[in-house]
Amino acid sequence: MPDPPQTSARLDTAVDESRLDELLSEAQTALPVELPALANRCAEALGLDSALIYLVDLQQRLLVPLDEAMASLSVPESPAGFAYRTVSPRTTDVGDGVIVWMPLIDGAERLGVLAVRTASLDEVRMRRSRMLAHLFAMLITSKRAYSDWLTARARTATMELPAEMLRAFLPPRTIGSRKCVSTAVLEPAYQVAGDAFDHSVIKNLLHTMILDAMGHDLTAGLTTSVAMAAARNVRRSGGDLAESVGSVDRALAQWLPDQFCTGVLCRLDAMTGVLRWVNCGHPPPLLIRAEQVLHGVLDSPPQPPIGLAGTLAPAARQVHETALEPGDCVLLYTDGVVEARDADGVEFGLDRFTDFIIRSSAAGQRPAEVLRLLIHAILDHQRNRLRDDATILLFEWRPEYR
Repeated sequence: MPDPPQTSARLDTAVDESRLDELLSEAQTALPVELPALANRCAEALGLDSALIYLVDLQQRLLVPLDEAMASLSVPESPAGFAYRTVSPRTTDVGDGVIVWMPLIDGAERLGVLAVRTASLDEVRMRRSRMLAHLFAMLITSKRAYSDWLTARARTATMELPAEMLRAFLPPRTIGSRKCVSTAVLEPAYQVAGDAFDHSVIKNLLHTMILDAMGHDLTAGLTTSVAMAAARNVRRSGGDLAESVGSVDRALAQWLPDQFCTGVLCRLDAMTGVLRWVNCGHPPPLLIRAEQVLHGVLDSPPQPPIGLAGTLAPAARQVHETALEPGDCVLLYTDGVVEARDADGVEFGLDRFTDFIIRSSAAGQRPAEVLRLLIHAILDHQRNRLRDDATILLFEWRPEYR
């Protein structure tokens, strides 16, 4: 049995509970711009030296400090980036102590990192650093919904109007539960117009959707925004997949009669693994099982795009069903992903696309990190000049996780 901690260690890590209670009450009404100072005061109340909040930028390349006097850190190349990429703590020795880089996580969504500085590190201080990261992840999540300042800090370029409108409708990049996770990426980050994704967990059901609207302008963004709203309206009322697609068909036909979009809507029962989906003129989903793409498993007879009116509108949508196996991944994507071309006109291609995901997953990368690396590889392939929007959504069924 290990020796009990020394009395001096207990004194060093003593907590002023009344002070901490005051700070937690203050946190509820603190403005987002006040979070950096609040983080330091909370750290001191926990017997730590200081804490600095970093948020990941929109393209997940940089960790941007909320302290505007500090410099951003590289996601691929810094200890802070390691903590973000792996969702695990990282420590760095400094001249007069240690910095603990704690991932900031909201459920399954990676927000950034918290840099906790302390004179020395033990089990108690590590636990308190983790508690502090959990607290500020929740604060950031609650406050960024109404804070343009937090949103602006995560940007490294000026956003065009179509992208601004569309991104206001998008959910977090990653959501999930103990039995399933869904994650997505969308590029170009600041000029996107016609692509969109959506995902939501309702009890044991994971709902996912990917859309690709006609055109690349404000109207295209409006089309996918209306489509997402119509699908969510039915979903939140307890409707099924066919009703969701029908709602989108009617909404676009009524409000944007000259517009349409392709898309795939899925519903996964996380208890049973039963997957149901509707494909409306879109590239078919891909099923990855045991590090292999099972080609054709999720193919289905062609159906018209969403939003066609009059005689072109289908009488009813076909819903397809299959049973997943534990560990299966389903991949949704828009054609801008595989059709991305380099300077010589060579496409990124479906084989390279799926091989990248399989190899990264086999190397132990989490789904969100797999897509972060993949979308950067696609951007690099085109030298950061996408000819079309590129959107990827990956969801995984993992019922063995408890």
